[in-house]
Amino acid sequence: MIDQAFVLGAGLGTRLRPLTEESPKPLVPIFGKPLITFAFDHLAAAGVKSFVVNTHHLPDEFKRVFASGRYRSFPVRLVHEPLLLETGGGIKNVEPWLGDAPFLVYSGDILTDLALAPLLEEHFRRGNDVTLALRDTGLASQVAFHDGQVLDIGGRLGHAGHHDYANVSVWNPDALARFSLGEKISFIPVLTKWISEGGRVGGVVANDGKWFNLGSPAQYLEVHRVLAEGGWRVTFSLTSGGNGSRRMRGWIQRRR
Repeated sequence: MIDQAFVLGAGLGTRLRPLTEESPKPLVPIFGKPLITFAFDHLAAAGVKSFVVNTHHLPDEFKRVFASGRYRSFPVRLVHEPLLLETGGGIKNVEPWLGDAPFLVYSGDILTDLALAPLLEEHFRRGNDVTLALRDTGLASQVAFHDGQVLDIGGRLGHAGHHDYANVSVWNPDALARFSLGEKISFIPVLTKWISEGGRVGGVVANDGKWFNLGSPAQYLEVHRVLAEGGWRVTFSLTSGGNGSRRMRGWIQRRR
């Protein structure tokens, strides 16, 4: 249903220093594999066929890793941000390359295998403008959610939150009209204002699978510990796109 994704790659990764002194956070290796490529594998398994990535910190490293302009058989377009625009400004900045169809937004610094199909299905079933994947991460609980609809984010509209944003969402292209080109802004206040005006911002609670936000050296080490001890298996099945029909098994396998 959706064949394009915007993967956020422009963060500074200051909390992950010293790893990010020589590598952008989305390119730090997980047992030798760049973190952002796990996002690509996850999205490709859901039907995505091309990726747009914004860059800022150490952009030449992205150019080196994706020198062919592709990942596997999928096009990767790098869009540099000389000045950081945050999430909302970053999405608006890549609008020319997203076309006129709905697209996925996915943070390039998370590692997860949460199910994407329910998120996509809910977006189209409800006719939402934006649909957020929500999760009980233990890190934050700023999203107020009831009966399929996001009521508030961060208490701006007076509702207490019970879920965290899982850093994956579906957007209709018309939603980008809510942002101004070149503006540095998070998408959260924009969506919250839109909710107050009747915007259709929905959500899906996705507590399945594993979810890691690699925000510190301790979390980075924890991911490696879980993998090394055989505590996680991720299998992505890719049935079409790119070089034709095939199956792609995720890089992470249960270690015996």
